[in-house]
Amino acid sequence: MNWLSQITAIAAFNLRAIPERKGAAISAAVGIAGVVLVLTGVLAISEGFKRAVTATGAPDVAVVLRSGSDSEMNSGLTREETRVIGDAPGIARGERGPLTSAELFVIINLAKRSTGTDANVPLRGVGENAFDVRGNIKMVAGDRFELGKNEIIVGAGAARAFEGLEVGKSIRVGQNTWQVVGIFTAEGGIAESEIWTDVSVLQPAYNRGDTFQSVYAKLNSPGSYTEFKDALSLNPQIKTKVERLSEFYADQSSLVTDG
Repeated sequence: MNWLSQITAIAAFNLRAIPERKGAAISAAVGIAGVVLVLTGVLAISEGFKRAVTATGAPDVAVVLRSGSDSEMNSGLTREETRVIGDAPGIARGERGPLTSAELFVIINLAKRSTGTDANVPLRGVGENAFDVRGNIKMVAGDRFELGKNEIIVGAGAARAFEGLEVGKSIRVGQNTWQVVGIFTAEGGIAESEIWTDVSVLQPAYNRGDTFQSVYAKLNSPGSYTEFKDALSLNPQIKTKVERLSEFYADQSSLVTDG
C-alpha cells in the first residue's frame, strides 16, 4: 500500500498547489483542450470525406483512366480510345448503345457562402449516358442540362456551399457564362459536391480539343468486372487502368486525407 499512499500524497499536493499556479494550470488546460478539438475536427473531416466518396461506389460501375494515372486530373484519353473502351465485353447496353460516359474534369473557383472567399469546385463534363451509368442521380430542382448548351446542373452539396448556384442564376467562369438549370442529389455521394455539364461544351471552353480524362462504364453485373478489365488489359490498342467505382473513390479518399 506504500505506493498507493505516495500517489495519493503527490496528487493531493498538486491539487493544493493549483491556486498558487492558476495561470499556468489554465494555460495548460486550454492548450490541451485546443489540441484535442483540432485533432477531433481533423479526424471528423477525414471520416466524413471517406464516407462521402464511398457512399455510392456501385459494384457494377467501373472507371477507366490512362495507364499510370492516379487521378482523373493527370489522365488523358482520346475519342478513339473511349470508343475502344465502349466496345469491350462486359458493358451493359441501352437504347443509345453501350452505357459509358467519357468525361472531362476541371477545377473552377467560386465564392463560399460561409466566408465569401473563393474555393475550388469540380466542374465535370459528362456524356449523355452519365445518368444511366451512375444510376443514383436524382433531380430535386429544375431539369437536366440540354446537350450542346452552356447549361449546368449542381450537386446539392455544392449548391449549399457556394454562392450563385440557385436554379435560374448564371455564373461567369473564364470567358464563358453558364446557366444553372437544375440541382441534383446522389445519395450523399461525392457527385453532390460537383457541377455537371455536357462534355462536348466543356471541351472547347477549356481548349481540351477532342480529349477526355476518364470513362465511367456500367457493367452487365458486378461479376462482369474481371471480364471487362482483362479485355482492356489485353487490348494492344490502348493502355488503361481499370478500377471498380468503389475502389476508385477509396483511392481518391486516400490521396486527399493522407496527402
